[in-house]
Amino acid sequence: MLRQSSSTIRDMTACEAVELLRQRRISPLEIANDCLNRIDEINPSLNAFCWVDRDGALKAARLSEERWFRGAPLGALDGIPATIKDLTLTIGMPTRRGSATTSDAGPWNVDAPVSARLREAGAILVGKTTSPEFGWKGVTDSPLFGVTRNPWDKELTPGGSSGGAGVAAALNLGMLHQGSDAGGSIRIPASFTGTFGFKPTFGYVAQWPESAMRTLSHLGPMTRTVPDAELMMTVISGRDPRDGFSGPDYPKSIAVDLERLEGCRIAYSADLGYVDVSEDIRRVTDAAVEQARALGAIITEIDPGFSDPIDTIEVLWCAGAARVLRSLDDQQAELLDPGFREMAQRGLNISLAEYQAAEMARSELAAQMSAFHQEHEFLLTPTMPLPPFPVGRVVPDPSIKKWAAWTPFTYPFNLTQQPAASLASGLDAKRLPVGLQVVGARHNDRRLLSVCRILEKQLGRLVPPCIARFHHTRPRARITERCLT
Repeated sequence: MLRQSSSTIRDMTACEAVELLRQRRISPLEIANDCLNRIDEINPSLNAFCWVDRDGALKAARLSEERWFRGAPLGALDGIPATIKDLTLTIGMPTRRGSATTSDAGPWNVDAPVSARLREAGAILVGKTTSPEFGWKGVTDSPLFGVTRNPWDKELTPGGSSGGAGVAAALNLGMLHQGSDAGGSIRIPASFTGTFGFKPTFGYVAQWPESAMRTLSHLGPMTRTVPDAELMMTVISGRDPRDGFSGPDYPKSIAVDLERLEGCRIAYSADLGYVDVSEDIRRVTDAAVEQARALGAIITEIDPGFSDPIDTIEVLWCAGAARVLRSLDDQQAELLDPGFREMAQRGLNISLAEYQAAEMARSELAAQMSAFHQEHEFLLTPTMPLPPFPVGRVVPDPSIKKWAAWTPFTYPFNLTQQPAASLASGLDAKRLPVGLQVVGARHNDRRLLSVCRILEKQLGRLVPPCIARFHHTRPRARITERCLT
């Protein structure tokens, strides 16, 4: 196979790599070595990975190379490096869930459905990405693995809870990354790192063991590009008998795919009617929406008409945290992140009537959004109302008492179980990424991804400055198709 330079592999998308593998112009071993070497160089500074399986990845790459030479690839992702979030079981890799209450003893001999599907398709699983303890908050730090930092400015958070996956996606440390999202945990880091994150309709990607947040939690792809996420979804979606909520089947194709947005009915709400949005975020988002209009979309500026459901998500989140706390003994409980323990204690005091009321409010919100999408196929909003903030904080400002209050655009659509994505829409005045959220009706995932693909072509991709510049001050950055040098 022809040799590729490290910079070429560094910039490569999964779709490009698959095509080069088919043409025998690159080898899985070259891809894996480049990825692992850059993880070794970069990870100590940013903490995207809590576990790297160098030996396992190189062994898998050699086997993949043999299959490609025989002309018998295992599946759609044979030879493509991928990562798994630390909340997801993976054979041969510890799943610590960011918690000192867990042990690394194993045995790690079971794959969760998403890990199994990636492996069965030939993906090379290079390691586990960092998460806060049990994925409980929208930033990524934990008592066990410490602080994960943003590649745009390492004094800032990349968001969470899939923050490690967001950093890995931004720097192409692996080409495909699995995230999970029970209140924004895919979309927050996608926005803060300038990458693409997709929370599919609940049930399309099987989840086992069940999340503590139960039916709020969705698994999905985090990638540099929309086509890579589309490719990943074709592999990780599908039923699994261990997940009683999995299904229906993810559609194999779209009746009418979108090439342009001509005539597409899209609503735009800059603040959902109640969110305090940074003027800078509003400016960048307004400009992105105008690009959608220029592509032929019929844009209607309208709020979806619901009030802030933070009390509903708070009840369900605290109840989920309480489930975890009940499973621990007193000694383990003392090891918990204090913020998680406080939330779990509140959950212990939730009455059955309060929990049922929250579930009823959730059902009403889902019905309201279903009716909304009868008139508007998609809804655009900012992904986040504010830019990335300094590491070491659960919330950007001490006056915010509930962690979810600073991510008001994301959690409503976990309550409704709709597909929602975040794609990069531009840079703010401080040259930090801004995300655009695209929300669709349940089971309209493939059309939503088509809209995102079209918008991404128009808006361009955000790529952070190269790692050599991280060690001093924040570098300049721009929208580009390639990493700055």
